[in-house]
Amino acid sequence: MVEANRQDSGEESFAALFEQSLMQEEVKEGDILQGTVIAVNKDFALVDIGYKSEGQIPLDQFRGADGVIDVKPGDQIEVLLESRENDAGMCELSKEKADRLKVWDEISDACERDELIEGTVTQRVKGGLSVTIRGGVKAFLPGSQVDLRPVRNLDVFLGQRYKFKVIKFNKKRGNIVLSRRVLLEKERAALKESTLGRLAEGQIAEGIVKNLTEYGAFIDLGGIDGLLHVTDMSWGRVTHPSEMFGVGDHVRVKVLKFNADTERVSLGLKQITEDPWIRAQEKFVPGTVVRGKVVSLKDYGAFLELEEGIEGLVHVSEMSWTRRIKHPSKMVAIGDPVEAVVLDIDIANNRISLGMKQLEPNPYEQLLEKYPLNTKVKGIVRNIADFGVFVEIEEGIDGLIHISDMSWTQRVKHPSEIFTKGDEVEAMMLNIEHDEGDKPKISLGLKQMGEDPWDIIPREYKIGQIVDAEVVKILDFGAFVDLGRGIEGLVHVSEISDEHIDDPRAVLNIGETVKVEFISIDIVERKIGLSIKSARRAKEMADAQGYTSAQAAGGATLGDVFSGKLAGLGGDDDKE
Repeated sequence: MVEANRQDSGEESFAALFEQSLMQEEVKEGDILQGTVIAVNKDFALVDIGYKSEGQIPLDQFRGADGVIDVKPGDQIEVLLESRENDAGMCELSKEKADRLKVWDEISDACERDELIEGTVTQRVKGGLSVTIRGGVKAFLPGSQVDLRPVRNLDVFLGQRYKFKVIKFNKKRGNIVLSRRVLLEKERAALKESTLGRLAEGQIAEGIVKNLTEYGAFIDLGGIDGLLHVTDMSWGRVTHPSEMFGVGDHVRVKVLKFNADTERVSLGLKQITEDPWIRAQEKFVPGTVVRGKVVSLKDYGAFLELEEGIEGLVHVSEMSWTRRIKHPSKMVAIGDPVEAVVLDIDIANNRISLGMKQLEPNPYEQLLEKYPLNTKVKGIVRNIADFGVFVEIEEGIDGLIHISDMSWTQRVKHPSEIFTKGDEVEAMMLNIEHDEGDKPKISLGLKQMGEDPWDIIPREYKIGQIVDAEVVKILDFGAFVDLGRGIEGLVHVSEISDEHIDDPRAVLNIGETVKVEFISIDIVERKIGLSIKSARRAKEMADAQGYTSAQAAGGATLGDVFSGKLAGLGGDDDKE
């Protein structure tokens, strides 16, 4: 009996040794084996894998996501056999590597089954994002695969958890590439099909602002984008879509046009509300005082927003009665509240004309009372034109001295001969023409400040009279001389000398005093003809007859002398 027991015990011992021998031959380095934790000390867990020797695993490999080490004797775990025997005679085992290889196998199986993998975006890396998936395995998410459209700021995805499609897997290289875009495109395609089936013109739809451009906003209606043009955003003025929307905003819009074939959708926001111009004629009657906000400045005027969708124009000419407004910015700025008067409304073209100056008294209406005709006024020369000069008689009110009203006798070729800008001038008020709504036309006269010398010329000068005159201008056809009081006469080239003269400048000098005889006086044409040679001939004859200047003092002319009309000259000789 004892002998039989010994025999059984020997057989069992032999079987165990045989099984252990077989296992030692089958176990290879790199295999994942089932092990049992048989002891846990301060730094390691002792694990039995049924091999001739146990192995140690650092406790850090048992640390969970919460940082707590969770291991105790008797736990069944999977380990990777790195080496069957180290220098200490123990197996080198790794739980961490076994877990990782197991995860890679699971990921590989998921790829083969075309399953989605869930992960958390943990880090931004070159070209994209790093995603932590099963078992802490790191995968790469390219920037082009993050969303349907390129994303400028990938940081917004950090910490987010998504489902991904594996588009590249290499277990040997440890390389996994993911895509979120593929899933979004699939979802969008399904959503698009649903949206196209229910979309119709005139429908009110809800969407999300997807993108903004200078000309409008693209609205995601659910798998399909519609364009909300900037002109269809508001009945009022919208310079840029960003004034009304931001990317991601939820909006309600109206489908204006829809083409299922081209999948083009035109949207409108303002069309949800009534056109404010429908009732504008009732609200903005000409003559009504309104209040608005300056929303735009142009060279020609300022636009006021009277209410949403309704604007009126204040032309620069309607901003001030007297000030010269070169640009509306001299009077108002964008955002300013402004009061104005409705001048006109054009419903057909959605236009309202406004005036600011109409809120102030019209200074032109009192001009005739303030400046009666034929009264003297003073002013400053502000502008010189070919036809005259403009004289400012008070701020913003100019009068014109026409070139024909500058001198009774002097022929003025250009006003600059007499005036320069800034000159102070005294003139006569001649006329005021004032049409309601327009600036008045004020005519001033300079020559009217004095008596017209042509009223006295016929009384003071006679044909044949000889006077001294100063040469003031020499031309090819003759010379003009100053007779005094601003009166000029012409000595034609043929009246300068008995000899033929080609150029008057050869015998006369400006500033030279000469004796001239009146040979013609034309009151209608206001012209005086003079002769130097006749005056010289008359003097020579007078000298020959003994005529003296003392005799001329009596008012007689040399012509009278030669006619025998002067008493005591020549007649007595005849009598004798």
